[in-house]
Amino acid sequence: MCPPSPPVPPAADSREPVRMTAWVRGMVQGVGFRWHTRARALAIGDLSGFALNTADGRVQVVAEGPAERCLQLLGWLREGDTPGHVDGVTEIWDTPRGGYEGFGIR
Repeated sequence: MCPPSPPVPPAADSREPVRMTAWVRGMVQGVGFRWHTRARALAIGDLSGFALNTADGRVQVVAEGPAERCLQLLGWLREGDTPGHVDGVTEIWDTPRGGYEGFGIR
């Protein structure tokens, strides 16, 4: 039996709700990265979730909302004018779980 294939990114024009979890590598802690990520998520609008520093030096970003808006945030994480320096971003896609009020910093 073959293992299930991993979820793929949604179409850029999709308004379907999704959950995107991204791990951002590089110099992203201690430079205001989480604050700027929250500000960008709020500017994009209709996103809930959080940005969190991890023990290994990455920032984890969880965003739930319309796929097109999650893709906008992912694009900014990869190529936007972020503080610090991003070496790479790995993301996974899933169905939304809910439970977030707005977009926060943890």
